[in-house]
Amino acid sequence: MVAIAVVLDHTTATALYDPKDAFSDAVAAFYVQASAGLGTLYAPVLSMTASDVEQPGLLAYIKGLRFVELEVFDSDAAIAATELLRAGHSWASVHAIHAARPSAAHPSGRFLLTLTPETYEGTGIQAVHPDQ
Repeated sequence: MVAIAVVLDHTTATALYDPKDAFSDAVAAFYVQASAGLGTLYAPVLSMTASDVEQPGLLAYIKGLRFVELEVFDSDAAIAATELLRAGHSWASVHAIHAARPSAAHPSGRFLLTLTPETYEGTGIQAVHPDQ
C-alpha cells in the first residue's frame, strides 16, 4: 500500500482543533491513519496562521501534533500566493492551494482535505471532503 500525502486546509484544521465540530471525527480519522504510517498530513503555515486569527491557539495546536508536518511559507509559496490572491482566492486558501499542486517532491500533487471543495474549483488540485 502506498502512503498518501494530504494537505489540511483551514477548514479541516479547524475541525481537527475543535472537538465539537461536526467533522472533527472524520478529520481525526486521517490523523489516525497518518499515525499508523498510512500517509502524511501537511499543514500550510500561512493557512494555519489565517485560521488562528479566528480560532486562537489553532496554529500552536497543529504545530504540536506529532503526525502533522507544517509546510513552510517559502519564496515559491509567496509567489504562488500573490498570483492566487490577485485571482481572488483568500489568504486562508492560497498556501493550501500551492502545497497541493504538483512539485518536485510530489510530482502528482497532494490531496487537499477541505470542508469546502467548491472553494478550490478551477485551481487544478484534488480537493476532497473528509466524508468522501
